[in-house]
Amino acid sequence: MSEMDELNKEIISCRKCPRLVEWREEVARVKRKAYMNEEYWGKPVPGFGDPQARVLVVGLAPGAHGSNRTGRQFTGDASGGFLFPALHRAGFANQAGAESRSDGLTLKDMYITASGRCAPPDNKPSPEELNNCQPFLERELEILKPKVIVCLGKIAFDRILKVFALRNLKFAHGAVFELMTDRWLLASYHPSQQNTLTGKLTIEMFDKIWEKAKSYLE
Repeated sequence: MSEMDELNKEIISCRKCPRLVEWREEVARVKRKAYMNEEYWGKPVPGFGDPQARVLVVGLAPGAHGSNRTGRQFTGDASGGFLFPALHRAGFANQAGAESRSDGLTLKDMYITASGRCAPPDNKPSPEELNNCQPFLERELEILKPKVIVCLGKIAFDRILKVFALRNLKFAHGAVFELMTDRWLLASYHPSQQNTLTGKLTIEMFDKIWEKAKSYLE
C-alpha cells in the first residue's frame, strides 16, 4: 500500500468531528428522493487523482448529495458538472463527466482534495473542524510536493495560507503567488452554482485558470 493509500484509508475512518459525523450519516440514511435507490458513501471523502501529480486542486468540502453520496471529490453534483468539463478541455481529465467512482474518470498530472473531508450542514464547516482536517492536507502536500496549488474559493485559499504560515496575501480570482522557489498558489472562485449561475464565474474565466496552471508547469 502506498503512502497516499494509507493516508486515504485513515481519512475514510476519521470520526474526529461529532457534528459532521452525525450530519453526513443522517444525510446518507435519509437520502434525497432522486437518489433513494442509491447507497450513499456517508463517510469522509478522500482525495483522488494522479499519484505523480504536479497540480493539487483544493476545494471546500463534500456536498451532502454529491461527494457524500458518491465518495469521490466533486462527483455527482453541479460543482463537478462545471469543474470536470473544464479539466477535460485543459487536458487534465480523460472525460468531461463525473457521476460515480466507477465511471472511468482519470486525472493526468492532477490530484483533487478538499479543506474539509465531511459534508457540513449548510456547506459551512467550522474553523475547529477545518483545523481537525488540516493534517490530512499537510500530508497530501508532503507526499505530492505539487508545483502548482489551485484553491477553489476563499476558504481553501485561507487554509493553504495557514498551512504555509503566510499572511497578507489577498484572495482574488486569477491571482497567483509564489509560495517558495518555483512553487505557485493560484486562486479561483469556487465552481458552485452560486457563482456559475450568477455569472460571477464563467466558462471562459474558469478555462483561463487551468491554462494558467499549465503555464506554471512548463
